[in-house]
Amino acid sequence: MQHRPDPLSLSRTESLLTLVENRTAYTLESCELNVFETYRESYNVPLSFNDFVITSMLRGKKVMHLQERAEFDYYPGQTVIIPPSLSMNIDFPEATNENPTQCIALAIDQEQIKKTISYLNEFFPKDDPGSKWMLNYEDYHFQNNEEIAALINKVVRICSERTGSKDILADLTLKELLVRIMQNQNLKSLSRETGNVNRNPLTYVVNYIRANLNEKININSLTDKACMSKASFYRLFKRELGISPNDFILSEKISRAKQLLSNPRAKVSAISYELGFSDANYFIRAFKKVVGVTPGNYQLQLIAMHSLKN
Repeated sequence: MQHRPDPLSLSRTESLLTLVENRTAYTLESCELNVFETYRESYNVPLSFNDFVITSMLRGKKVMHLQERAEFDYYPGQTVIIPPSLSMNIDFPEATNENPTQCIALAIDQEQIKKTISYLNEFFPKDDPGSKWMLNYEDYHFQNNEEIAALINKVVRICSERTGSKDILADLTLKELLVRIMQNQNLKSLSRETGNVNRNPLTYVVNYIRANLNEKININSLTDKACMSKASFYRLFKRELGISPNDFILSEKISRAKQLLSNPRAKVSAISYELGFSDANYFIRAFKKVVGVTPGNYQLQLIAMHSLKN
């Protein structure tokens, strides 16, 4: 299931100052919320910010060209983090009056970023003494998870409302959003690492889960492999990755199921068995809860998309 922040009401035609990246700004003590709308096909539009920026697409499609990085398509349900003063050039190949693009950009002072990360490293240090909380600017473009999408909705609502407490609420929400982004990056980085249980138990356990998705993975066996108590294991997993071990196992199994369903001859019951589900009906319910459709309907959608391409 894609986790898309809610699109905002579009600006009235008479209030538009330009049809390309029309900007509406809300300035607070801790951040500036910018809402950009484009109503005309355009290319190579320059944009930059002096501060760290969290951007998230709400409508339409952009093609992003970030300084010295490969271009990429940018869709609703995705977020991009941008360090201060990085040059951007943006294409809007599909923007029209009927199908405008809409994107938010949250500009946050770099000093506030440093204070938040310093606080985490002092009071919630990582289990691995050689690892610290930090933003990874190489992992700048990612799919939203449910928590990130909800927090983007919340900070947009706070910034645009007229209440005396919005500076306080925005500050707290931005801190949580930064933590969620770093947790999401931590989870992705573990998939690229290898290591033994003594150096980084989370890396070891995550790799073990991904290598054994065909098994019924028991949490007690994972805590034994991590050489940790069950309570400590749950706390560490949730704190550093932003997800419980059980939810992570299910998410990985569903991701593998989606790959297997790309074979039009694959049977739902066989995939359920292959991924260690004892009950095909439970697999179907779990798949629908995560993806939004049943495995059978998901497979039919893939077949239809393949037919259209050919």
